[in-house]
Amino acid sequence: MFLKRVAQTPDARAFASPAPDGAGEPVWLTWAQVATRAKAIAAGLHELGVHPEDRVAILASTRLEWVLADLGVMCAGAATTTVYPTTEADDAAFIVRDSGSKVVIAEDAGQAAKLTGADLPDLAAIVLIDGAWSGESGVPVLTLAELERRGGDALARHPGLIEEITTGIGPDHLATLIYTSGTTGRPKGVELLHAGWVWQGRAQSDLGLLLPHDLQYLWLPLSHSFGKTLLCGVIYVGLPTYVDGRVDKIIDNLGTIRPTIMAAAPRVFEKVYNAVVTTAKAGGDTKWKIFTWALGVGRQASALEQAGKPVPAGLTLKRAVAHKLVFAKLHARMGGRMRGMVSGSAPLSKEIAEFFAAAGLPILEGYGLTETFAGSFVNRPDHVRVGTVGQALGDLEITLDTDGEILLRGVPVMRGYHNLPEETAAAFTPDGFFRTGDIGELDAEGYLRITDRKKDLIKTSGGKYVAPSHIEGLFKSVCPYTSQAIVIGQARNYCTMLVTLDPDAITGWAAGTPLEGRSYAEIAASPEAHEMVDGYVRQLNERLNRWETIKRFVILPRDLSISDGELTPSLKVKRRVVEKTFADDIEKMYTGALAQI
Repeated sequence: MFLKRVAQTPDARAFASPAPDGAGEPVWLTWAQVATRAKAIAAGLHELGVHPEDRVAILASTRLEWVLADLGVMCAGAATTTVYPTTEADDAAFIVRDSGSKVVIAEDAGQAAKLTGADLPDLAAIVLIDGAWSGESGVPVLTLAELERRGGDALARHPGLIEEITTGIGPDHLATLIYTSGTTGRPKGVELLHAGWVWQGRAQSDLGLLLPHDLQYLWLPLSHSFGKTLLCGVIYVGLPTYVDGRVDKIIDNLGTIRPTIMAAAPRVFEKVYNAVVTTAKAGGDTKWKIFTWALGVGRQASALEQAGKPVPAGLTLKRAVAHKLVFAKLHARMGGRMRGMVSGSAPLSKEIAEFFAAAGLPILEGYGLTETFAGSFVNRPDHVRVGTVGQALGDLEITLDTDGEILLRGVPVMRGYHNLPEETAAAFTPDGFFRTGDIGELDAEGYLRITDRKKDLIKTSGGKYVAPSHIEGLFKSVCPYTSQAIVIGQARNYCTMLVTLDPDAITGWAAGTPLEGRSYAEIAASPEAHEMVDGYVRQLNERLNRWETIKRFVILPRDLSISDGELTPSLKVKRRVVEKTFADDIEKMYTGALAQI
């Protein structure tokens, strides 16, 4: 698929990275230039003894070199083992050892040092993208530039090497090993084949999700299946893509890169929503009334469009006024050219999705798992149904088990878990459907609505089932100052909630009050913040069943983070880690130490 793309559009823009000084224009490579570097990396790996289906690990952040390295691994006939740069040393060493990776391509010496002293019998070499190595490693260490030079020399001697290797790669060959959380506490490797990635590229093209004239902004972790599947769409369609994994630069980059399409985790859309709503509230009563009027107009028009009905002329005129007065600023904030935004990796609040649809920036929510190559369902650009994750891609088969669990079968389903035959067998039904572990509902037109994660459903001591993600998403839409919300209640007699505040939003909220200038922890601990959140919790409870209502809450003294191990690199909450870290706060909510609502 990659070599065909290069042959079809060798001189078209392929991938860009930030300017070396961080201030200039992005640096673009054509498909031909990408191929030159990828083939050199592939030949260099071949020189290091890497053969078809051998594993090569990439331990780096999202950047152009990650893409080049992955394509190089593919062209060598090998399989990429992905390792998040935030992975702790013990788990990183486990992944490299369990995968049997022969080579590790690490971002720098700091990342490579995670492997120092570990028992890695298959490791033959380490390649550094940045910097140099000093000290003991146990294996040869070279730079990516040196690997490419060695590969270039090999290709000079044997020009047809890569073509000979790739001719032998078949659909059922291993392409990628992505490690995901295991039930034993150790990550488990998901075996993903070439056929599934090619299927993903074609499926994204067929539904019009990506178009050749688009400009995509790719910041998602490429160690995650969501980022990897987007790369497959890029290759199949051939659209130019700006690659920059710096999460703190997303908002600034949107204004300068001006993409037409971008995929993100819900947290990014939540932060934009929080900023827009809190800014409107801070503008005074008049601006807030204009904002709520515009939002109401947008929702009316969006609801008609989702139902397939025409928007009356009068409403169209009101919508144009609403755009000019309110939503034009949001469009500009997103770069001014956004054609489509895709949300995945975690549930997106329906209310926040409705907000963006009302603003004329519909979010195409999708659904998938690492085991299903990330892309299984998605809303179409011209057929968005808010509150669902859209319809199945391609010829993917779906059925619901008797308890509502979503079962999937088809080409884009993993071969199995690496070295775990018993877990692999347990993951499939006797007739070959993969058990997703998610509970859902299908409507007559095939739109899927995820109701909750099977293993995350809470059962109170009173025997009532509660879907925490639904309540958490609802609260985020009710309270624009929220960063994270985690509902607690398993085997308890009532539900409680841990809350963290959005640092930017809460700073604006505190402006002009005695709390102005205070630290996050001081604001979070204040009676004023508790009273504010209390009001929003009361609003939330009005929309819940009696057994779902939040009886107590606590505002945590800091936001959750990737570095503290509470969020995944794709910004999903690690619920069990959070519950363990803040166990004392949770217990207080059930022992009367905190005021009951």
